[in-house]
Amino acid sequence: MELTTNDYIINGTDAGFMEDVIATSQQVPVIVDFWATWCGPCKTLGPALEAAVTKANGKVRLVKIDVDKQPQFAAQLRVQSIPTVYAFWQGQPVDGFQGAVPPSQVQEFVDKLAALVGDDGLSAALDAADEMLDQGAAADAAEIYAAVLQEEPENARAYAGLIKTHLAADDLDAAEAALNGAPAAIATAPEIEALRARIDLARQAASAGPVDELRTAVAADPANLQALFDLATALHAAGDVQGAVDALLDLFRKDRNWNDEAAKTQLFTIFEALPAKDPIALAGRRRLSSLIFA
Repeated sequence: MELTTNDYIINGTDAGFMEDVIATSQQVPVIVDFWATWCGPCKTLGPALEAAVTKANGKVRLVKIDVDKQPQFAAQLRVQSIPTVYAFWQGQPVDGFQGAVPPSQVQEFVDKLAALVGDDGLSAALDAADEMLDQGAAADAAEIYAAVLQEEPENARAYAGLIKTHLAADDLDAAEAALNGAPAAIATAPEIEALRARIDLARQAASAGPVDELRTAVAADPANLQALFDLATALHAAGDVQGAVDALLDLFRKDRNWNDEAAKTQLFTIFEALPAKDPIALAGRRRLSSLIFA
């Protein structure tokens, strides 16, 4: 067995196939890449496979077999064109494809295989941390999030949890610093983007005016769109998310272009800060869409 890029990627042989593929796949999915030096598409697919397997950090292995030098198992598996890729799990082929595919599809293929072996209890640990955070034990939750990140530095859920512990402590500066320091691979993950929106809204809340005064101002002059926008900000700061959405939709209906479409931008910020299936977000998006395309 000859190591290539790392311990998860090897140049396989017919003699080692049973050990490197069949036996190893009892514990971890193994991808077999049948290729040849003269194959143009192989030169594109190979690096994409190696990158995705390396990113999986041990959850998937890759065995590269040059069909010109190691033809036995290529023949047994009826490989008729290259590149051909097979995935083995627990001794059996479970997936595969032929030809070069885009890196995004390669990543999806590897991610699906990695999911077969679970996450070594990390999800259960994150569930426990989330419950601690909900119960006010932010410091204890932070320890678990940090421990998970030691195992998986690019675990978006754990990183988001760590940011939430700063928000729970009303430390916006620390939360924003952590947000800005998110690894590039997860910086745009939904969990992280939602917290970016939450922090923006929390910053706005600090300067929100009194709700009653702003209601009076809007009632006195319905054309005062700045007052209506400020009312929406104050309502959200007071915890009235539905009221804030209603006010912003009213503003958008009156003048969608006001202040560089500030109402729509603020609505998207609120929607992003809410869980994806939150009824206020779902209904608000539908209502906004109906106004946009009216």
